[in-house]
Amino acid sequence: METKDTFRFRKRRGIFLIFMISGLFLISTIVMLLWNLILPAVLGVPALTYWQAMGIFALCRILFGSFRMGQHHLHHTSGNAFLRGKFMNMNEEERKAFREEWKSRCDR
Repeated sequence: METKDTFRFRKRRGIFLIFMISGLFLISTIVMLLWNLILPAVLGVPALTYWQAMGIFALCRILFGSFRMGQHHLHHTSGNAFLRGKFMNMNEEERKAFREEWKSRCDR
């Protein structure tokens, strides 16, 4: 016998899956439209079909963004907050030494 919570979980999972699939189709349509409106006129490349646009979108997500949908940005932000806090706790002499060190690293 299923409990009420199990039924809710399955219902939410189903709704989430429907939104994810519809989002994939919507984004593929946007990629196709943008490609076909801009790139053939500018670069002279051929127009894309819908399935080619979906393939390009999937390829770009694999190569450049993974499929985590934004979770990878959280780690990067916390690293910046850590460095900002460390810099704010330095006295003026330490800040000056820190800046000079980074200038010497970046002037290569």
